[in-house]
Amino acid sequence: MKLRDLLGMGELGLRLLSGEHALDRPIRWVYLTELAETGRYLSGNELVLTGLIGPQLRERPEALVDELVDAGATALGVGLSVQDEVPERVREACERAGLPLVEVPREASFGTISEVVTRRLTAERAAGLATVLGRHRRLISSVAEGTGLARIFELTRAELGRACWVVSPTGRVVVGPGRELPDAARLAAEYLSADRLPHVVELPGGASFTLLPVNSRAAHRVAGWFLVCEGALVDVPEESRESAYELAALTALERARLAEGHRVERRLLNALLDPAVAEPSEVAARMRACGLDPERRFVAVACAFGEPGDAEPGDAVAVLRELMPEAAAVTALADEAVTVVTDEDPGLVERLRAAVALLETALARERLTVGVSGPAPGPALLRGAVEEARHTRRLAAARRAGRAHVVTSDEIHSHALLLATVPDGVRRSFRDRLLGPLQEYDAEHHSDLVRTLAAFLDNSGSWSRCAGRLHLHVNTLRYRIRRIEELTGRDLSTLEDRVDFFLALRAM
Repeated sequence: MKLRDLLGMGELGLRLLSGEHALDRPIRWVYLTELAETGRYLSGNELVLTGLIGPQLRERPEALVDELVDAGATALGVGLSVQDEVPERVREACERAGLPLVEVPREASFGTISEVVTRRLTAERAAGLATVLGRHRRLISSVAEGTGLARIFELTRAELGRACWVVSPTGRVVVGPGRELPDAARLAAEYLSADRLPHVVELPGGASFTLLPVNSRAAHRVAGWFLVCEGALVDVPEESRESAYELAALTALERARLAEGHRVERRLLNALLDPAVAEPSEVAARMRACGLDPERRFVAVACAFGEPGDAEPGDAVAVLRELMPEAAAVTALADEAVTVVTDEDPGLVERLRAAVALLETALARERLTVGVSGPAPGPALLRGAVEEARHTRRLAAARRAGRAHVVTSDEIHSHALLLATVPDGVRRSFRDRLLGPLQEYDAEHHSDLVRTLAAFLDNSGSWSRCAGRLHLHVNTLRYRIRRIEELTGRDLSTLEDRVDFFLALRAM
């Protein structure tokens, strides 16, 4: 029922004082109040009726208007039972806030208005329920007959007059009505960061979408799908909203069905990774069974997801499947998910990093780490690639900054990763033992020995280049380096001591 419909009931004698722009707002319910703090009792789209009897309302009616706007009320109706006209302060507050204001004549009781609205809403919802039930039977029948989700979404679009899509948390459009979804990545970011669902998104240009969760076995948003519907569903008839939730439920059923099908693929990948199978010809045969060409290069990817010390391999499998939709199979090894794919995407790592960075926005205590092996040719190197990916993933987990990381095998020789795997206490002890005397000397004498040491190492021990960078005479630089050696008992002419100082500086 819309505000326009209520005002059109001449027998009530209602008069619109302001808010002509909002005549198409829906009325979901009628709420009667004489309290200024009413917003906490509303859930949106209510017609709020008041006689302004309460002292708070008479003294500060603006507070009630602000509460109603924040709560998403449709309109404010003011009765004339104790006054001859609606106070000017109320009119001004409603006009300022854009809240429709309705004058209720003395002859029309609030009870009558509530009864009329309730009767009209009951009739509309009964009609809508019949429509929803009929549509539900048709959709369930289509699913039973094997109709794919794409066809279901086309049918729904034809009946509702609005398009819907299923999108993964990485912004991948899983299914839709046959045309591209604009700003899918932006909508995925909104889904991941929304405080609650459903969530309405307003895009530049005026387009709006409603995001609904697809209920499935996934315990976390980063492992689930969501439904995108054109428009704001709060402003549509009840049956349209029911149809959207129905689509989400059918999508959850389809995803559960797909998950059951993935079990066969997981068994094939487990058989491929069985350490008891070492003969290259047997490995090659099992690779073909998994959809992998043993004649082509491949890479392995490992993933872990969850709270530190409490990672769930099932969630990791769901996340990796979304990160790697091209993978024929994803399986669990211990507390990790693992897959193997043909090395034919030169942008694989960049794509993974972009997707993981997007998912990181939804992580609170959980961590998401991904390791990628180097390209490997031939069946004999398959298990080595998988172990390389898992080892690289563990190094990614050792990184302390941030909650999500993607690390490649090319990075495992980096000193930064080496330091990341060392416990904090050991790193601090190593750093303080080498640099502590220099830091104390700098603090006491206002000198710059630590900075001089860093510049000397950055310039590979070149006296002239380092002196030029620090704007010093070479003899001054030699004096500083000699002082560093005296304070630390180290010799900067040796490679071993230079490496120790280099690592200590990087551990700061």
